[in-house]
Amino acid sequence: MTAVVPGLTAPAVAEAERWTAHNYHPLSVVIADASGAWVTDVDGNRYLDCLAGYSALNFGHRHPALVAAAREQLDRVTLTSRAFLHDQFGPFCRELAELCGTDLVLPMNTGAEAVETAIKVARKWGYRVKGVPDGKATIVVAENNFHGRTTTIISFSTDPDARADYGPYTPGFRIVPYGDLDALAAAIDETTVAVLIEPIQGEAGVLVPPPGYLPGVRSLCTSHDVLFIADEVQSGLGRTGATFACDHEGVKPDMYVLGKALGGGVVPVSAVAASRSVLGVLRPGEHGSTFGGNPLACAVGRAVVHLLRSGEFQERALALGSQLHERLGELVGKGVTAVRGRGLWAGVDIDPELMTGRQACERLAERGVLVKDTHGSTIRLAPPLVVTPEEVDLAVDALSAILGS
Repeated sequence: MTAVVPGLTAPAVAEAERWTAHNYHPLSVVIADASGAWVTDVDGNRYLDCLAGYSALNFGHRHPALVAAAREQLDRVTLTSRAFLHDQFGPFCRELAELCGTDLVLPMNTGAEAVETAIKVARKWGYRVKGVPDGKATIVVAENNFHGRTTTIISFSTDPDARADYGPYTPGFRIVPYGDLDALAAAIDETTVAVLIEPIQGEAGVLVPPPGYLPGVRSLCTSHDVLFIADEVQSGLGRTGATFACDHEGVKPDMYVLGKALGGGVVPVSAVAASRSVLGVLRPGEHGSTFGGNPLACAVGRAVVHLLRSGEFQERALALGSQLHERLGELVGKGVTAVRGRGLWAGVDIDPELMTGRQACERLAERGVLVKDTHGSTIRLAPPLVVTPEEVDLAVDALSAILGS
């Protein structure tokens, strides 16, 4: 582990506050080293990471197979641009398409970039294939969604912090309550080209839709000739105890939007995966990305796909997720008002009379556990899938302690 000098946290926090635009409100923890499910700050204090980079670190910090893939590629070539092919590109696209059960893959960089790509593809598909009049395409989305923070994406956000003061907003979106099939059906008409939803809403507090909702979305999209776009940026790639959250209800969307864990916590990697009839509407020059599908990203992405092929991480998330939710359920009525989630992903509502979500995060950090709050009194737990049963208990015990349970 890297040597540290005591007393470095305060000046490091002050420097960040002085020189950084305040688009985040981080805890006063300055990480200098990490391995597996644990991080170490500049003063040598260790913390159990129960946020895992919002699921970008599903395989833990510095997973040996992912670091080895990156190091090997760093010694060869890191960037070519899409003006040329490289030897990692085709294999990555093929292997990810096989994992998704789709024909084609379009690699990008960030989750928001992949969502923007899906929106563009859906609109183009609507005009070229479905026959929607030019400029009239609409996409149905859900309340309390989180798909990123680009101008177009925040145009259909219902979160005032994400949306306020960034207008004029992009038109073409219809917002319906999450989990409400009747409202969704009423919003679909002849101009609708896609329904874009998160199978589980992460930023909203790990909201799991009612049983039958995802199959209902699939059925409505099929009957109305509408694309079902599943944003699995946070929920996908093992987090919920299945490769994709849609798998729990046997649902196959028309487009997967992937990111975060696809880069293994090493580099930003995202992608859209779909059939040839959907992604095939794109032609050269119509959409692109200088770094999308770069050699380093593809090498790491291939290693991620390889880890998922065995099913080991999905099984760990399922088994340890049962332990996590059982333990968290014991706290309901003892400082916790509700627990939601699936697999190694949980939203925990703290009794607001006890403390805010932010205060809970600060008190957990004092006990060596890192989590993140959202929407006032809710905290999210999403430990890496390499976490052990003992570490799951450690996290819940720490939460119990700060609640006085």
